[in-house]
Amino acid sequence: MFPVQTHSMAKRVAVIGAGSSGLTSIKCCLDEGLEPVCFESSDDIGGLWKFKEQPEADRCSIYRSVIVNTSKEMMCYSDFPMPDHFPNFVNNSTIMQYFRLYAEHFSLLKHIHFQTTVRSVRQRPDFSNSGQWEVVTVDRDGREETHVFDGVLVCAGHFTQPIKPLSDFPGIDTFPGTIIHSWEYKDPDPYLGKRVVVVGIGNSGGDIAVDLSRACEKTFLSTRKGAWVIGRVVDRGLPLDMIMMTRARDLFYWLLPRALLNLIWERSLNQRHDHKLYGLQPVHRILDQRVVINDDLPGRILLGELVMKPNVQKFQGSTVVFDDGTVEEKIDAVILCTGYDYRFPFLPTSLSSGSDGDLKLYRRIFPPSLERPTLAILGLIQTKGPIMPAAELQARWATRVIAGLNHLPPAEKMDKTIEKDVQANLKSYPCPKLAALQVDHIPYLDAIAKEVGVCPNIAWLLLRDPAVGFRVFFGPCSPYQFRLNGPGHWSGARQAILTQWDRVAKPMKTRPIPETSSFSLFFWLCLSGGAAVIFALMAMRMIPLFLNSD
Repeated sequence: MFPVQTHSMAKRVAVIGAGSSGLTSIKCCLDEGLEPVCFESSDDIGGLWKFKEQPEADRCSIYRSVIVNTSKEMMCYSDFPMPDHFPNFVNNSTIMQYFRLYAEHFSLLKHIHFQTTVRSVRQRPDFSNSGQWEVVTVDRDGREETHVFDGVLVCAGHFTQPIKPLSDFPGIDTFPGTIIHSWEYKDPDPYLGKRVVVVGIGNSGGDIAVDLSRACEKTFLSTRKGAWVIGRVVDRGLPLDMIMMTRARDLFYWLLPRALLNLIWERSLNQRHDHKLYGLQPVHRILDQRVVINDDLPGRILLGELVMKPNVQKFQGSTVVFDDGTVEEKIDAVILCTGYDYRFPFLPTSLSSGSDGDLKLYRRIFPPSLERPTLAILGLIQTKGPIMPAAELQARWATRVIAGLNHLPPAEKMDKTIEKDVQANLKSYPCPKLAALQVDHIPYLDAIAKEVGVCPNIAWLLLRDPAVGFRVFFGPCSPYQFRLNGPGHWSGARQAILTQWDRVAKPMKTRPIPETSSFSLFFWLCLSGGAAVIFALMAMRMIPLFLNSD
């Protein structure tokens, strides 16, 4: 049974989904004095990150070997660092451990109703005054119930509706092998010794192609536009995002011409592996779209286990013809890594605009068409950084708006902001629905943080607490920065920032390494320097002998 409306003044909020966005939404509700009731259609928390052997309709699905592309310090919740012994890049089972630790620490599980599906979310007749919603749910036994809530937070994820563009491939109906979407892919075992074509070179396409290349006779990766590929680690083996995602670097990039930045970045990546030589060269500049993060893709190409191909032109039975005229025969399977659509069929159709069912959302959170801002959609973004800190900030803002502590601008102003954001992305993402999802990571975090009142004041920090201020500006833009002050202040935020690199090092310190003494280092430097001077003097003495040898 669900809790009935009590006579307390606490507003009740429906949280739809208990994944990464749903869990933090429950906590944010509690932080703001709201009463959360979370509905989760599966039997566990975790959402996208809960691995299952078989995909389930209308739910997220991941493959067995998935590893996150963002490091633990950058993707964790802002007031709950991942344990220091966790690896820097975690797999799905480790993320699930983290979610359970988070849920237990903040006592979130008692607010979740598992195996309960939301059928519909509709405004009550007096919505213009009350802002209340009528939510219809169905439990595991098929019982339907209707509930009244003062707010709704939609955290249902957007990797549930795979796009399978079969009509784009002439002759596909003649192909005798298997055709699946990456949503259905679990592991390479069924493809052992086979010849497989992977279509699409996003992060999933790259991961799955590498995974298959270790089991298949031959794996072909077909891409229409190519991609810039970078590994998870950079100089000295440090996490890519912790080095690259800093406020100082963002400011530096903002000051430089975009064309120069593209040139610098592309030159740097091509020094690691020549994208043209490896068949990866994309048609777009590096800053125009997200890069593919993959440590193994170039190596598998170098070994010949993975072969890059252009777009598929057509199928002729088990033969695949590519746009460059090359042909590959005896193909056994095709895996489409062609992305996802997003839709929330339980929401009112009035919230969608256009024939493609796009949701117009202010700051990718609030539908401006609502008379009362008591519904928010969280996590529906695409960013060049981790989504979890962004979703957490979204939840912090949304719960404060529902609680009446923050207020949104007029609908006209929100519409103009939405249009401006879409137009800024249309050059890189011609599809308006896709363009609307794109956000710049640090600027977006700061924009939401300012609404909540938790954006760090860098100048003040540098004056008041230089050790932290220096790290906030020059160091990684880790989530703890948004707990230093304001609503939701966490007393451990300062220490978390000061010790973040210690947690990076901890899981790798598994073997004692003898430290080189400073005296020994000084001795060898002097010895090397002296040897260099002696060699130079001897060379100078030998030069006249060579000149006079005739």
